[in-house]
Amino acid sequence: MTAKDTFFQKKSILNIKGEIIDLSIPKVMGILNTTPDSFYDGGRYNSIEKLRNRIDNMINEGVDFIDIGAYSSRPGADIINENEEWERLYPVLNMLLKNYSDIIISIDTYRAEIAKRAVNDYGVGIVNDISAGEMDNGMFEIVAELNVPYIIMHMQGNPQNMQNSPEYKNVTKEVISRLAAKVEILKKIGVNDVIIDPGFGFGKSIEHNFELLNNLESFSFFQLPVLVGLSRKSMVYKLLNNTPDGSLNGTTVLNTIALIKGANILRVHDVLEAKEIVTLYLKTVQHKNN
Repeated sequence: MTAKDTFFQKKSILNIKGEIIDLSIPKVMGILNTTPDSFYDGGRYNSIEKLRNRIDNMINEGVDFIDIGAYSSRPGADIINENEEWERLYPVLNMLLKNYSDIIISIDTYRAEIAKRAVNDYGVGIVNDISAGEMDNGMFEIVAELNVPYIIMHMQGNPQNMQNSPEYKNVTKEVISRLAAKVEILKKIGVNDVIIDPGFGFGKSIEHNFELLNNLESFSFFQLPVLVGLSRKSMVYKLLNNTPDGSLNGTTVLNTIALIKGANILRVHDVLEAKEIVTLYLKTVQHKNN
């Protein structure tokens, strides 16, 4: 192994509540929205029974992590306060703790106190923050205290204004630079497991999104796991003159490209199809290495 190989050797494990997760085999994170207004599945899971059916389906399809969120981050989404976010979350977290304690749960929130309560009281194992600490300046310290993996995503602006003509001189360089500054702070305060999310669709045009995907290998700079969230987003359905409902095929294509370019975690609405991608990808890589 050369010095260059050593420098670019990506961290391939996560420590989640003492369980070592091997990311050399890509993982699938299933999306569980409790929001009434998410861009694809808002309002579909508006009862505990429907949520349990959704969870059971994802488990049967082989999901590795389940990401639960109660704050819609679609462009122009309504702002809800912390109490309302928690009111949406805690019945689901309580049900998960009682019935699915062996499943690794991620909490999709930018609020430090929500993250703290979810981890300490309900056994959540990952914090997924779309703002990378920008929308709650207490988040970094809380994550360091909780000692759980932390997903930092790049977003230009906030969900209310992020798609109002986003601009970059070089989107890949600027996203990497911004996230690198965050990683440096997190390392200094003792956050051991950081996952990088380039933030497809968050303050980016369709062209920005495809430029980021084309340059996804550049994120090996971090030597950290990379998560991609491409599932049924506008970069798929707008380019194909389609709808989110009709975007599974396009999502599958882009997720395949993302794996080829080094993604470790696929965050998806469609678990079975994503797991099939991983299986086929691993078989292809096996034959390439042989």
